[in-house]
Amino acid sequence: MTLQEAFAQQPTWVIWWLNWMAIGILALPLSLLIWKKARRTGAITLVAVVVAAVTIDLMYNSMGYVKLLGLPHIVLWTPLVIFIARQIRRDDMPVWPKRIMAVVLATFLISLAFDYVDLVRWLLGERTPTILPPEG
Repeated sequence: MTLQEAFAQQPTWVIWWLNWMAIGILALPLSLLIWKKARRTGAITLVAVVVAAVTIDLMYNSMGYVKLLGLPHIVLWTPLVIFIARQIRRDDMPVWPKRIMAVVLATFLISLAFDYVDLVRWLLGERTPTILPPEG
């Protein structure tokens, strides 16, 4: 079973959240490339999202659907939210990129809340995969 198939087995609210994340952390940062002053933020965000996604897929293939899958988000996105928050506060940043960054930032923060809770649960011993890794 692929990671995408495992996602499809999650409760409806999780599927909705994952669909929102495709917009909130992929499409919106892509739109930041329109503005010169926001391009670096958009590019850095997109790189972090792709690296996290690839790492999570590799982890899933070796460990299954475990609470630790959010670790790449924690490692990559925690410093990223600080960076984005600083970009939002820049006086020279146009209004629309600031608004887009605020939505991206909120999406990251909500995701990180789940990821930090899952990491703590994993550290406390909740390590059984809810969905086993693919065979092969």
